[in-house]
Amino acid sequence: SRLIRVRDNSSGMPPEDAPKALAPHATSKIAEAGDLTRIATLGFRGEALASIAAVSRLRLTTRTADRDEGTTVQAGGEAAPETAPAAHPPGTTVEVRDLFHNTPARRKFLRTEKTELGHCLDTVRRAALGAMDTSFTLIHDERTHLQLPAVEAWDDAEQRLARLLGRGFAEQALHLHQGSGDGLVLSGWLGLPEAARGRRDQQFLFVNCRPVRDRLIAHAVGEAYTDVLFKDRFPVYALFLEVDPEQVDVNVHPTKQEVRFAEGRRIHEFVRHTVEQALAQARPSSQPPQASRTGQGEAGWGMGPDGAGSGGAATGSLSLREAPRAYQALYGPEEGEGQRAPGGPGHPAPRADATEGEVPPLGHALAQIHGAFILAQNERGAVLVDQHAAHERITYERLKRSLDSGGIERQALLVPVPVSLSERQLALLEEESASLLRMGLRVEPTAPGQAAIREAPALLAEADLPTLVQRALEGLERYGSERPVSEALNEVLAEMGCQGSVRVNRSLTREEMDALLRELEATERGGQCNHGRPTYVELSMADLDGFFLRGQ
Repeated sequence: SRLIRVRDNSSGMPPEDAPKALAPHATSKIAEAGDLTRIATLGFRGEALASIAAVSRLRLTTRTADRDEGTTVQAGGEAAPETAPAAHPPGTTVEVRDLFHNTPARRKFLRTEKTELGHCLDTVRRAALGAMDTSFTLIHDERTHLQLPAVEAWDDAEQRLARLLGRGFAEQALHLHQGSGDGLVLSGWLGLPEAARGRRDQQFLFVNCRPVRDRLIAHAVGEAYTDVLFKDRFPVYALFLEVDPEQVDVNVHPTKQEVRFAEGRRIHEFVRHTVEQALAQARPSSQPPQASRTGQGEAGWGMGPDGAGSGGAATGSLSLREAPRAYQALYGPEEGEGQRAPGGPGHPAPRADATEGEVPPLGHALAQIHGAFILAQNERGAVLVDQHAAHERITYERLKRSLDSGGIERQALLVPVPVSLSERQLALLEEESASLLRMGLRVEPTAPGQAAIREAPALLAEADLPTLVQRALEGLERYGSERPVSEALNEVLAEMGCQGSVRVNRSLTREEMDALLRELEATERGGQCNHGRPTYVELSMADLDGFFLRGQ
């Protein structure tokens, strides 16, 4: 006969409580009515075992550690449960045989064995993520599908995450642990933007270790990813929210997969801000990507793989610490420290942790490819940077910082720049004049269908100003009525940053390219442009060797 067996080695139940566990609406989790407002366990309704017993032949065997023998309770159908002594280690075992044997109409809706096993795997996977300190083993037809030891250290948690969600998830995730100072704690893993998927199938949320599907938290996380995701992509994450049990109602849905918070706005803001700040710190790093993202210790990384056939890659390459001297010989002397090349994208951002001779994370620029990409070399290999995407993110973050500090600095134009606008745009120009001023634009109507740009953002001095104004008005019209003002302005600033960035086919000097790399390293969310595209890709020496089958 078919059998499902679940066994634990927990505290077990005394003989007098074992039969009660199978009675409808009987639970040991609730002692008084007040307990319903501070539920800290996963079960509390007293419905699951009774419901299963009604449609199967169920046997429960249990023993507490202070007793020499356990108790077994046999239930099935309408007969009263039968109780008898039984040998059993401390803990509880529940065995379910012949599921739906007395309700054939329900049984015919079961899927294939493979499909139902998949549902079991999903259930155990979520339980194992939510209870890291508990070991899990899943066996089917004498084959072990999951064997997960209890987590005792950080490396154990990483291994469990990789085992349950895939090695790729763990390798492309940031570890997060942040408290609010007033009782909220958010921890777990955030997938990097480049790990986003076309489906929401790798989004795991837990509230006080309970797996949930909560729209409020999911929306907050989605908002935090807005600036870094490509269209129609969804972030991946496994997040754990700890909150006072009295501040969350877990009794709002029969499956207990939905919860309701007493202070939903506070929860939303905390989650959104925490995730946003964590993503903002994901910048190019001097450490190997896996070490810097998962918080593991440094690993030894060489210029090429060991073994026969790879020595040339290491011994024949130029040391990065000698590179600046070689560049001087090739290109001529550097500009003076702190100077900006004429027309360049901006001043190099100094790094507080830099030391003399240290190789920057994105390395040093070697060349420009087809006026669109910067080729650089760092300690691990080669880096390709999309110059427009990189400068777009840099400009956008600068604009946001200026806006948050009181408004974007404006620069008066010696000669006003004319711009053609529709009647609707002219009306919107009057309605949104305050928002435009905060964004560094002072535009005044001059005639039917015409306006003049009198002041523009100082950061965007080289931008196409008429297009900039039209995009700003389009953005305010599209987003202003649907989103909070701050979010609407950020959407518009993203478009402004795009318009004011270095364009393709713009020739850059070596100093300009290096300045762009340094600024990108210091920019929040520097890995993606305003539209979610990657700003750079890195090729390790192992990757480069692989292209040419070296060492194989």
